[in-house]
Amino acid sequence: MTDYAARRTMMVDTQVRPSDVTKFPIIDAMLSVPREAFVPRSLREAAYMGENIELGGGRVILEPRTLAKMLDVLDIKSSELVLDVGSALGYSAAVMARMAAAVVAVEQDAGMAAEAQSLLVEHSADNVILHEGPLAQGAEEHGPYDVIVVQGAVQQLPGALTAQLKDGGRIVCLFMENALGVVRIGYKADGQISWRFAFNAGAPVLQGFEKTTAFTL
Repeated sequence: MTDYAARRTMMVDTQVRPSDVTKFPIIDAMLSVPREAFVPRSLREAAYMGENIELGGGRVILEPRTLAKMLDVLDIKSSELVLDVGSALGYSAAVMARMAAAVVAVEQDAGMAAEAQSLLVEHSADNVILHEGPLAQGAEEHGPYDVIVVQGAVQQLPGALTAQLKDGGRIVCLFMENALGVVRIGYKADGQISWRFAFNAGAPVLQGFEKTTAFTL
């Protein structure tokens, strides 16, 4: 029988804390949420590895270090509403649900959305609303949001998402620039987002977040 609780502690001690993530709510959430429950059954043995978990179709569950560092720069408050874009089987939403007032988790894959819904209920993430639909469109009807997190890489951020961020809100994205991935945090003021470098990481570019090329004759 695999001791997942011990693996969870090791993940936090060897991947999260050494990345200068020390805020109690993040450590507590990552120690509490059983990551192995939110990955495909065949990949449970890889749940606590320090790498992205491949879900197929260009989708991944971000490695623990990347998610933890994103949460660290966001500093989510217990009064805030979070939009989790591309939540897959719901792990990131379950983690943030322990920090925020509520989380709206967007997933476009019907199979993953259905599984995420049952997993979130099973693990008492009662303050998560699952929204099935295109990732690039977010979930306007539940917004605007204090915080937006994108669970995968972007080349271009859809305007529909930035429009759902409150003025004074924060958004974190992993921008793929050639082979290099750069995580930036954006602060919205007067309808505009100003970006700051956070750290480097990597992931596949999400569908609907690719750079659109203009054709010229």
